[in-house]
Amino acid sequence: MLTRLVLGVAAGLLLIPVLVGNAVAAVVEALFGDSSDTLTLANCATPIADIPPDYCLLYVTAAPDCPGLPWTVLAAIGKVETDHGRSPLPGVRDGENSAGAGGPMQFLASTFASVVAAHQLPPGGASPPSRYNPSDAIHAAAFLLCDNGVRRGDLRAAIFAYNHDDKYVDKVLAQAAAYLQAVIGGTGSGDCNAIQTPNPAALTAINYACGQRGLPYQWGGNGPSQGDAGFDCSGLTTAAYAAAGIVLPRTAHTQFHAGPRVPDGQPLLPGDLVFYGTPTKIHHVGLYLGGGLMIDAPEFGQVVKIEPYRYNGDDYAGATRPTR
Repeated sequence: MLTRLVLGVAAGLLLIPVLVGNAVAAVVEALFGDSSDTLTLANCATPIADIPPDYCLLYVTAAPDCPGLPWTVLAAIGKVETDHGRSPLPGVRDGENSAGAGGPMQFLASTFASVVAAHQLPPGGASPPSRYNPSDAIHAAAFLLCDNGVRRGDLRAAIFAYNHDDKYVDKVLAQAAAYLQAVIGGTGSGDCNAIQTPNPAALTAINYACGQRGLPYQWGGNGPSQGDAGFDCSGLTTAAYAAAGIVLPRTAHTQFHAGPRVPDGQPLLPGDLVFYGTPTKIHHVGLYLGGGLMIDAPEFGQVVKIEPYRYNGDDYAGATRPTR
């Protein structure tokens, strides 16, 4: 068994711009938003969640083998399959499990051989390539996901082909979302002067909304560009996302039901819309900035401002992640 990692890269490459997403499936959009041109900085020199730094670097450098593949999905598969190669179960470091799979990414021998035959794995792995070598396994997984759906824009299908189980797919996507949040979570401070977001549309929406601070609440208001002195809550979010080229329904209630919903329990990302009320009567919406803060047009007598998105006695109903 050959498990050494050959990571002959300069320290400066530990900070790498990573393409995060190019999928069209609704569940993927709900987790990652409109991420077709999203850049997220993954600094593998510092811990990201529970990912070992050497594995982090492999996930990050392997993802570009398949344009449109989020590195976080590779990491999530590595986590779900073998806890990034740390699982003591049979078939991780040598041998096979009961299904015949082996290595950190749990390849069948025949599947790994077919990937290696179709794609040249980069230097840094074993010679000949081995499914037990982390570099070989992770790069092979990227190529396999590409062949099975990512190349045509169907990330969910690609993950399903990896393991034919919808619950497995959901688990991988949820883990990938958690890793994405771990990367950008610290940057979502709620400071309008230092906003970082998971995609350019969210950044544009937040920048627009931040530029409206201090304008008065106005029932039915759509902002000065539409001849109004200020905004109401949904007028602000509508205008913010319109600036990013995303058309939202006009009211808080219809925006909530337009989705896509952020699954309950999933971390919020900057740019998410947060709602209050009940599913049958949503009465307020704000734009999440990160750090537990939102920007909104609260009510009569107040102005567009930043405030906590959760507070004692609130009737928080959930969040959505607008996409094109």
